[in-house]
Amino acid sequence: MDAERLASVQALAEMLTARNLRVVTAESCTGGGIASALTDVAGSSSWFECGFVTYSNEAKSRYLDVSPLVIEEFGAVSEQTVREMVAGAVNNSLGDLAVAVSGIAGPGGGSLEKPVGTVWFAWGNEDQQITECCHFDGDRESVREQAVLHGIRGLCRWLCC
Repeated sequence: MDAERLASVQALAEMLTARNLRVVTAESCTGGGIASALTDVAGSSSWFECGFVTYSNEAKSRYLDVSPLVIEEFGAVSEQTVREMVAGAVNNSLGDLAVAVSGIAGPGGGSLEKPVGTVWFAWGNEDQQITECCHFDGDRESVREQAVLHGIRGLCRWLCC
């Protein structure tokens, strides 16, 4: 793990431990990369609850309670979908807060409205979330790496608020 990612995970671990909170991940385009980064740190079992990798729309609905109507109207890569992913991740686990990520890592799959590199994030719990849309440059691996780091940093920001 690179130094920047390690420092972010360690900062997150300290905040979660100090507040006695457990985190959940709900990932699509990162394919479990955030969960992997979090569990790379020894002792993460005290603050990491679980991770959901819901790549298909059906999995988002089945395991995270994302409404199929939301996906149909707004798409899997949308603010509405990641909000529901966060709420579903917390509701379907023993976690206190979650990060959700859904995006278009490429090289295909983009559109004029949502080009490759578009990634939606949400952080929060079942009642309150903050969201952000990012546009990352680079190839598939680069987009995913940037999304993993941004997801972890967003958890830190959520806990600082």
